[in-house]
Amino acid sequence: MNATRSPELVCPAGSLRSLQLAVDAGADAVYMGLKDATNARNFAGLNFDPRQARQGVQYATDRGRKVLMALNTYAQAEQPQRWFDAVDMAADIGVHALILADPGVMAYARRVHPELRLHLSVQASATNYEAIEFYRERYGIQRAVLPRVLTLSQVAHLIRNTKVEIEVFGFGSLCVMVEGRCALSSYATGQSPNNAGVCSPPSAVRWDQCGDRVDARLGGILIDRFEPDEPRGYPTLCKGRFDVDGTVDYAIEEPTSLNTLGILPELMQAGVSAIKIEGRQRSAAYVEQVTRTWRQAIDACKAQPERYSVQPAWTTALGRLAEGQQHTLGAFSRPWQ
Repeated sequence: MNATRSPELVCPAGSLRSLQLAVDAGADAVYMGLKDATNARNFAGLNFDPRQARQGVQYATDRGRKVLMALNTYAQAEQPQRWFDAVDMAADIGVHALILADPGVMAYARRVHPELRLHLSVQASATNYEAIEFYRERYGIQRAVLPRVLTLSQVAHLIRNTKVEIEVFGFGSLCVMVEGRCALSSYATGQSPNNAGVCSPPSAVRWDQCGDRVDARLGGILIDRFEPDEPRGYPTLCKGRFDVDGTVDYAIEEPTSLNTLGILPELMQAGVSAIKIEGRQRSAAYVEQVTRTWRQAIDACKAQPERYSVQPAWTTALGRLAEGQQHTLGAFSRPWQ
């Protein structure tokens, strides 16, 4: 293993406070989005207005860190100017890269701001090196974020066959869909997550108090039922509990978090350029704790890759923050193959 190469730690920021804590906890780069439909995590009460975005970029830059702006939804045909204006604003405040999915927005960014670094969003659903090379040759993409559906050997094969830097998710919520291709929640809400910017638009979410029990509905559809002592996560259709042949359980996907600390040496050996932490919708405390844990792990693996092991303190810290308090390697490990 080349012990001198260390992947960039890329951490989420749904607020200015999260950005600052991520930088202070050791993130090499922080990714953020605006308070509008250009952002695929367009949750109410989160994200950045132009003033906050400028403050965040300044805070990170002053400390030698990077800010990546996610303009990662697909522009509406009747109003693409909102996406173009966001590109202009990002360039003006000095972000280090844009994370893009829409080829039209990529073309605009490359034409108007050729000095601006472009990253291919996971929302673009590029799962092979031919697709990634197309985006590099046509739009000048310098990094691609892979969907969470590839095995470790597939990731390594892709890295060997592209000139583009590769970023993979290391920790956070999972999705059963190939990102960018999910249409599941649009059946319940009438809004595509790739355009509206969120799987469960707040306008479609309803919590009904039924005595001590709480029913969660999306677009009027009952998708989960919580007893008084049960934790209640934000309702998404794929992680709802349904009655299937008389058994009520997670019929599509269980709440669980990806955690790749156990294969960090293999990811580094494969040549992964960046490890991404999911969670712009999470709290600032979550961001700080996950960032600090992953900083320690990456530094330890870089210093002594052959002696690296997952420390109990890291497992404990991440276990408290994992969705459903469960960990998985997801598609990275498929022992049945």
